Amino acid sequence: MVKNEGEPGGGPFWTENADGTVSLQIVESAQVDPYDEAQVNLLQTASHFNPVDLVCSMKNYEGEKFDLLRYVNPQQGFIAEKSLGGRTLKALELPGLWNGSMADWNTIFVEVPILTFNPVKQVNDLLRPTHQS
Repeated sequence: MVKNEGEPGGGPFWTENADGTVSLQIVESAQVDPYDEAQVNLLQTASHFNPVDLVCSMKNYEGEKFDLLRYVNPQQGFIAEKSLGGRTLKALELPGLWNGSMADWNTIFVEVPILTFNPVKQVNDLLRPTHQS
């Protein structure tokens, strides 16, 4: 994780699962109810942001491959708004690497220097000084 400096996207949160257990998950802004003031405030005041740097072990301590399908929560899909040619579109995002496919992992979030994070969400982001060298 990097310190939150206002970039669009998600961050690390404790989430409550359907069975009442809680787990660490990366929550995307599209998963937050925009009409729930408490949820919006949590997202906006989050201390950290997800820079999409992941380190994953594909095998357990005995060298056996993990069955990654066991760690998918199909209920974690969401509808996100995208744009194409100035037109707003809705896109169904199925459980991805972090939203819904980290269900029941042993998760640890680690802070990394902001220098390691150089997002490109739109073409003008390429004009930032970090992309000029």
